[in-house]
Amino acid sequence: MRGHRALREEGLYITDIPPHLLARIPAEQRGPGLDRDAVRLLVSRGGDQVSLHEFRALPGLLRAGDVLVVNTSATLAAAVDARLGGEDLVVHFSTRGDDDRWAVELRHPAGDGTTRPRAGGPAGAVLELPGGHRLTLEEPLAAGADRLWWARPSPGPQGVPGLLRAYGRPIRYAYTERDQPLSAYQTVFAVPAADGSGSAEMPSAGRPFTAELVARLVSRGVQFAPLVLHTGVASQEAHEPPYPERYEVSAATAGLVNAARAAGGRVIAVGTTAVRALESAADARGRVRPAAGWTDLVVTPERGVRAVDGLLTGLHEPGASHLLMLEAVAGRAAVRLGYAEAVARLCLWHEFGDVHLLLKDDNRDDMDCCSNAR
Repeated sequence: MRGHRALREEGLYITDIPPHLLARIPAEQRGPGLDRDAVRLLVSRGGDQVSLHEFRALPGLLRAGDVLVVNTSATLAAAVDARLGGEDLVVHFSTRGDDDRWAVELRHPAGDGTTRPRAGGPAGAVLELPGGHRLTLEEPLAAGADRLWWARPSPGPQGVPGLLRAYGRPIRYAYTERDQPLSAYQTVFAVPAADGSGSAEMPSAGRPFTAELVARLVSRGVQFAPLVLHTGVASQEAHEPPYPERYEVSAATAGLVNAARAAGGRVIAVGTTAVRALESAADARGRVRPAAGWTDLVVTPERGVRAVDGLLTGLHEPGASHLLMLEAVAGRAAVRLGYAEAVARLCLWHEFGDVHLLLKDDNRDDMDCCSNAR
């Protein structure tokens, strides 16, 4: 398996994102009369076909009987100011554990509303949070890594979800121009969880969808299958493989996906999170079963995909582990050609940018998929 380091060393696709290709504000703020769907759609089919469209053209690119699998996890206001001794910090709440602890990331405030990396720890340190809340750092999430730590919040009637509602704000990265309200980070598919769970970062592939576009897709015969995967904090600087995340695939979604594939429809995941959840619930033959819990699945070209025929996703950074998933869906040649076209046609990167539809090449040898026992 080629790792994220190999992706960087091989210089795949692009070596850096030109500054003018960073999407710094949401599409609807780039001009009057624009909505979220005012982005562009790059379409890669196989290894030698790529085209560029308006995102609103998506209904014409899909077929009746196709299924779009969407992540309904709501985005949390996951960034909270904190103090550790005399040090000002920002805490990113990433993932809620089974024992009421949270995986958190500590960041230095950068002075412009963004943050920069800081190692976690030390163990036993107590962070002072707004409203009298406290957070005790206990241990690194993974041995040998110091970015994410398990931390135990002080007891409180509303817990961390209440803390985030009262004092949190969306996680913001340095390439963005200004703070945005939490609503800018919710997709049209987001459903708040009763227990306050959600995603530390927006499942951003669903962001360009509007209610009007969803209605047009449904009227064309395209179906929607919801699932949940609560995303953790991405490693913008480190490009680490994804950590285990909570997910749930319902019986209704499993049945819809299986029925569509049996009838010749394509299953297209909206976002890498949807791929991870759906593939975690698929057996070796690609049949999806109801499933819930934690998934540590990392989809690579060697592992392949079994239940997914296509992926709608944003444009990813050089070295991002998600690029391996894209290769697993569409093949390396398709991804390379797509990224070359994205640069040439001035497509925009990141969560407020343009999107990329990769369709599985049915002519590819998928024996690698069958060789993986997981």
